[in-house]
Amino acid sequence: MAKQIIVGVCAGISAYKSAELVRLLCKADYTVHVVMTKSAVKFIAPLTFEALTGHRVYTHLFESQHPSAMDHIELARWAQSILIAPATADFIARLRCGIADDLLSTLCLATTAPIILAPAMNQKMWSNPATQDNIQSIQQRGIRLIGPGIGDQACGDTGPGRMVEPQQILDQLSDADAADNLLTKRRVLITAGPTREPIDPVRYISNHSSGKMGYALAHAAINAGAKVTLVSGPVAISSPQTATTIQVQTAKQMHDAVMGHISCQDIYIGCAAVSDYSPAQVSTTKLKKNADTLTVILNKTQDIVRAVASSHADVFCVGFAAETNDLEHYAREKLRDKQLDMIIANQVGIADGGFSSDNNAASVLWNNGQQTFSLRSKKRLAVDIIKIIAQHYYASKHTT
Repeated sequence: MAKQIIVGVCAGISAYKSAELVRLLCKADYTVHVVMTKSAVKFIAPLTFEALTGHRVYTHLFESQHPSAMDHIELARWAQSILIAPATADFIARLRCGIADDLLSTLCLATTAPIILAPAMNQKMWSNPATQDNIQSIQQRGIRLIGPGIGDQACGDTGPGRMVEPQQILDQLSDADAADNLLTKRRVLITAGPTREPIDPVRYISNHSSGKMGYALAHAAINAGAKVTLVSGPVAISSPQTATTIQVQTAKQMHDAVMGHISCQDIYIGCAAVSDYSPAQVSTTKLKKNADTLTVILNKTQDIVRAVASSHADVFCVGFAAETNDLEHYAREKLRDKQLDMIIANQVGIADGGFSSDNNAASVLWNNGQQTFSLRSKKRLAVDIIKIIAQHYYASKHTT
C-alpha cells in the first residue's frame, strides 16, 4: 500500500522544485495530497499539482465549495507524514509559535503524523539568530529537517539556504522511513559532550567536544522508536524533549550516572569525549599566578565504556574513537581491548569535520567488518549510524 503523504508548498522561488518532488513521490508509490499557502499559488499553479497527483489541491482553510468540511481535521487524520517543501523562514517561525492562520499551519497543529521540512530561504535569513532559534525549537519537538543545501541562490547570494534537490529529498525521506521503528521498545543510553575536571573554582581541564554528534544520535534513536536516556556533559544544546536527560560535569559524575542506569538498557553508545585524567587535588580557592610554572598531578579517570562492556555483557556496547592519526589502527585496538560490540571512528583536527563542526565522516567497525561513511551532516550521519547499530544489535540477539 502506498504511503500517504501531504506535501505542503510555501511561497518561495523554490516552489518550482516542488512539482518535480511530487512527481518523484508519486513514481515511488506515495499517495500525495498537496496543500499550498495563499502566496504559494503566485509561484506555481495548483493545476500543476492536480495533474501530477490526480487529486484536488488544497489552498484555503475554508473552501467555499465545501462550506461544512473541516479539511484540516480530515487531512490530519489521513496523513502518515507531512513534508513541507519549500519551508520558508516565515512558515518555520509560525510553526514554532503554533500559529494556525491558514490551512497548512492549522494542519500541522492538528496532526500526529511526523513533520519534515525542506527549508528554502536567503542565506542571511537562514543564518539569522531568530531563524536558528526557531529551527532548534521545532527540532526539539521532533520535527525533522532535510537540508538546506549550500550554493547559488536566486537573489545572487551564495551560501546555505537552498532547498535540497527533489531526488535528495526523496532519498532522505526514504531513509527516514526505513529507520522508523527500528528500535521500537528498545532502551538506549547515550553519553554526549565533554566533561570538565576542576583545578580550582575558576579553572578546569576539558576538550573541544560540542556534543552535536551525541545529541544527533539521541534524536535519531528517538526517531527510530527508542526510549533514550541521555547523559550529557556541559553543552550549548537543548535536550530532546522525549529523552530522559541527566546533566553532569565531571568524568566521575558521568561514570556514576551511566552505571546507575545501565542495568535496564539494551544499547549503550559512548559518544561523550570523557576526560582521560582528572586533577588529584582540587583547590578550594583560586590558585594565584605567583610562580613561573605550575605542576598539577593528574589521576586517570574511570573508563566508562570499558566498565559497561565488562560488567553488562547483555548490553550492546558501542564506543567512539576520536583520533588525529592512524584512525583504523587505534580504533581496532580499542574495539579488541575493551571488548566492544562496535566502535565509531572519526578523525579530529581536520577541516569541515570533527569537534564543533556540523559535519562529520566516520568508520563503523566491528569484529568482522566495517562500513565507512563519507563527510555529511552529523544529523544524517547519526541516522546512518543508528541504522547499522540496530542491524547488528538484532543480529547479536539471534546468535546468543
